Amino acid sequence: MIFWEIVVGFLGGIIGGMGMGGGTLTIPLLTIFLNYKQLKAQGINLIAFLPMSVMALFIHIKNHLVAFKETWLLAVVGCVFSLGGALLATHLSNVILKKLFALFLIGLAIWQIIEINKKN
Repeated sequence: MIFWEIVVGFLGGIIGGMGMGGGTLTIPLLTIFLNYKQLKAQGINLIAFLPMSVMALFIHIKNHLVAFKETWLLAVVGCVFSLGGALLATHLSNVILKKLFALFLIGLAIWQIIEINKKN
């Protein structure tokens, strides 16, 4: 099992390092291939996200790709509502969490397809 956790960490780190949200890949890999419960996979993803995001942020700051002035409001509002989301997640069943996450990924995929087609 350790081998597959390394593979999941590798893939999530690559995607997360590019700024695309490694959790969109890490959580499905943990739940589908390693049979983790949805809430546990989300918790693992959050803990893994901390050091990965610090490393990615360091590189992006070094390359002058971070707009600090434009980000503070997003960060504050995100922190406040993450508390509500975490509390809500602890009260939902594993099945509901999986369905909500699946709907999120489907919506994200549809949005990306629409955006790609706008540019062509």
